[in-house]
Amino acid sequence: MPFATAIDFIPLWLLLGTIVIVVLSVEAGYQLGGYRRRRSEQEKEVPVGSIVAATIGLLAFMLAFTFGLAATRFEARRQVVVDEANAIGTTFLRAGLLPDHRGPKVRKLLREYVDVRLEAIKPGKLEAALQRSGELQRLLWAEAEAVGVKHSGSITVGLFLQSLNSTIDLHVTRVQVAIRNRIPGVVWAVLYLITILTMAGVGYHSGLTRTTRSLAIVVLAVTFSAIMLLIADLDRPQEGLLRVGQQALIDLRNTMNEQD
Repeated sequence: MPFATAIDFIPLWLLLGTIVIVVLSVEAGYQLGGYRRRRSEQEKEVPVGSIVAATIGLLAFMLAFTFGLAATRFEARRQVVVDEANAIGTTFLRAGLLPDHRGPKVRKLLREYVDVRLEAIKPGKLEAALQRSGELQRLLWAEAEAVGVKHSGSITVGLFLQSLNSTIDLHVTRVQVAIRNRIPGVVWAVLYLITILTMAGVGYHSGLTRTTRSLAIVVLAVTFSAIMLLIADLDRPQEGLLRVGQQALIDLRNTMNEQD
């Protein structure tokens, strides 16, 4: 899997196992709290409760921070699709004004380029699509160089070169934003560590205060698991229920085909 992070090798549905991790952490903490209560009468309940409240606040902060990272990246992926569609569309229009009858060939390459960009979002097609995108960019730039050298003083050619350069630049931006710019694995590791320690603290406090096990623990486990699953879904561009729409590129392809 190209540009994958460590957590990408875990299927999204398997992340539901976070529920089990949370429940086991609470139970482990509960057993330890009960053991400490029976072995020692010196540990006070109030300081423990304050520490648990502080760790819950820290966990909430980490969840909000991580969700913010994922949401920002998701919105950036949406915007770069629109920007790329606009750049390709502008290049396509300006290609019709190229001299020496180069316009039809350039437009044909741009049509294929859009098809390849749409193909890239399909599972298992990313690597091949990126390779073909690079090949098409080289072919387009070869056409641009040829016409640019011959008509170096042409304003029309200059505008075409500018828009083609923007198209190529946005390819790099899209790869960086949509594929490489992900939540680091160390953030996931710290998030899960804090979750385990916090849930163990909740169970420890319950065991220390002789509180009976409550079904609210299940609600807590499901809630935290749902949030972490949502974060993982937002962070995966080619997987899950939350995917960036490609309608801007689809509309552009339809417009291009109408101009055959």
